[in-house]
Amino acid sequence: MYETILGAVIIMFMRICDVSIGTMRTILVVQGRKYFAGLAGMIEVLIWVFAIRYIFQNLDQVLNLFGYAIGFGIGNVLGITIEQKIGFGYAQLNIISKVASEKIIEILRKEKYGVTVLPAQGVFGQSSIIVVIIPRKFQKKLIKLIESIDSQAFITVQHSFPYRGFIHGARK
Repeated sequence: MYETILGAVIIMFMRICDVSIGTMRTILVVQGRKYFAGLAGMIEVLIWVFAIRYIFQNLDQVLNLFGYAIGFGIGNVLGITIEQKIGFGYAQLNIISKVASEKIIEILRKEKYGVTVLPAQGVFGQSSIIVVIIPRKFQKKLIKLIESIDSQAFITVQHSFPYRGFIHGARK
């Protein structure tokens, strides 16, 4: 019984590792980081092969299948969590404030964020779209800063893949 539970736990751990790495690899592929993606893919598949080999050698152990499934689920959650903490790549924030555009612009520039302001026409008249492109690792901090100025500001976030030119990030 002890060996059966230990086997399922080992499989679960291997799946947590390979799925977490697979999540990171997918993000690296999307961002065009081909060499890091290739390395991550090699490690991911190697772990997966060891896990599936163990399962096929012990197909009579139903707990191994549960370990495989549970590891897959936890691996997805952990992979996304790790990626969010690391914050690969860039994000473009578009901010529209009905009441505090100028104050947001002023504070963002004071905090050394690169800010582009676009004129806009909304249902309530003239407005501005504030565009900021930043490393994703600063995204939560910047959103908190904006919300501290205007908790009702409309904020959209897109992943950004800079093509050419200068990205003015936070210089701290």
